Amino acid sequence: MTLRDGQLARLLVVDVETGAERMVAESAVLHIEAPNWTPDGRWLVVNAEGGLWRLRAPGAEDPDPDLPEPAVDFQAVDLGGVPPINNDHVMSPDGAHVYVSGRDGHLYSVLWNDGAGGEGRRITADRDPALGFKNYLHGVSPDGTTLSVIGGQVDARGEWTTNIHLVPVDGGPTTQLTDDGFPDDGAEFSPDGEWLYYNSERGSDLPGHAQLFTMRTDGTDTHQFTSDERVNWFPHPSPDGEHIVYLSFPPGTLGHPADRDVILRVIDRQSHRTRDLAAFPGGQGTINVTSWAPDSRRFAYVAYPFQAPSLT
Repeated sequence: MTLRDGQLARLLVVDVETGAERMVAESAVLHIEAPNWTPDGRWLVVNAEGGLWRLRAPGAEDPDPDLPEPAVDFQAVDLGGVPPINNDHVMSPDGAHVYVSGRDGHLYSVLWNDGAGGEGRRITADRDPALGFKNYLHGVSPDGTTLSVIGGQVDARGEWTTNIHLVPVDGGPTTQLTDDGFPDDGAEFSPDGEWLYYNSERGSDLPGHAQLFTMRTDGTDTHQFTSDERVNWFPHPSPDGEHIVYLSFPPGTLGHPADRDVILRVIDRQSHRTRDLAAFPGGQGTINVTSWAPDSRRFAYVAYPFQAPSLT
């Protein structure tokens, strides 16, 4: 994707306790998407132009967020020959690898090397070309052994379907967990590795009306935990399991398109209270993958505002 005329990609970090936020970076050139934090908290990782880029993450003790921002240096990450990627990428829990989804539909593992990158390795095997199967990466298990993936393919009726799969990081057979005819997306592991959080249209009579669910990693014990008029996507549990941040689209939205007026929301696991963290122009690319800092307090996201027209 590319930025439209007059559009900006703005990377922000919000404190989920206080609601205070700060701008980390802004670009009128790079269409940055989907921030990850590295496990050591030193880097933010985004995708743009089919590759990965890193930039220094703000520290928990950074100065007043209203102070001018320092110059931001986006540094390209060497993906070791991996073909162009999309906006689905996650760090391994030990920080040794970054896993990415190629535009060719395959998953890849790349050495991180503190952001220098390096050797790339394909994880997934080829499938029947007639199915048009594509892997969309969304999470990695806490023990680092398994990826949670959305598998998209053409079904027997000739329709595009999306279901939740588990893929070993070292390759091997894929385990499909859902096959109920409803679009599923955004599957991500709970911090204890026993559950998956995801969005789905199951149980809805309205096309596109996604809500948020959990299920066990064996595909059983499904629970719905949002039910409202808005379209809810990409639930991200905090590393300590105390909060869930997600992206809420206006009623009637189909899929997770770009350039919508969206709301970033957080659920407190103890009180079950839902709060709005921020409202802004965004959608596709804002939080496609987990954007939590290791401290479970800060959350990164990308907004896509338009510059105010010049009065000259």
